[in-house]
Amino acid sequence: MPYPTQARHAGTHTILTNLAMFILVLLLVSSPIFGQQKYVTRYDLFTGYTFLDSPHVSLFENGFHSQFAVRPKTWYSLGFDYSISTGDLTLTPNLLTTALQQELGGLLPSGYALSVLTHSRTQTFAAGPQFAYRRFSKVTLFVRPSVGLIQELATPHPGDPIATAIVQQLAPSGKKRDHTPFYGFGGGVDLLFSRHVGLRVQADLVYDHLFDDLLKDGRFTTRFSIGPCFNFGKNIAK
Repeated sequence: MPYPTQARHAGTHTILTNLAMFILVLLLVSSPIFGQQKYVTRYDLFTGYTFLDSPHVSLFENGFHSQFAVRPKTWYSLGFDYSISTGDLTLTPNLLTTALQQELGGLLPSGYALSVLTHSRTQTFAAGPQFAYRRFSKVTLFVRPSVGLIQELATPHPGDPIATAIVQQLAPSGKKRDHTPFYGFGGGVDLLFSRHVGLRVQADLVYDHLFDDLLKDGRFTTRFSIGPCFNFGKNIAK
């Protein structure tokens, strides 16, 4: 059973606030670890937990995130980014396009409130540069543009005959799939335990407009990820 929307968003805000405070404290006490990194490997791999939060449609999804990158230089890398996550949202008429709202207005019985629980599976695919700051020997800060493709598979679960009839009109197969570009920005921090292993904490804020034939608005989505990162290959800092 999904958490109430307000509780989910409060939890997301708490996580991001705690993350920001953690990074700030880390930087404030980092004077003993100042110094250019002298060992930077050619490749890096990340894998870990992620969540996607899209408040406009009250969708919160938990999932898996992975990245692989090649570093031509110590200050930037080129890589591929993939994530998959699942969650539930409730579709209501106010989220639909104006044309659909007007059409439903003439079909729904007086006093009936349409509400359809929908399961979502979202995948993101991105590739491009990431820029790193390596003036801390045990900490790497990074920023990046977030540009790529987002794909969502929505499976509605209508709870009554009226909702079932409407869903059959909007999604005859019982499912609806869409994909569209997204764009935004992201960044984070690698906490380096050794030359080859660290902990990555990162976040992205992106915008997209999935299902634009059904939904009237686009959405901003926050993606937060945490997990181990692995550095391997020859040292390019020499």
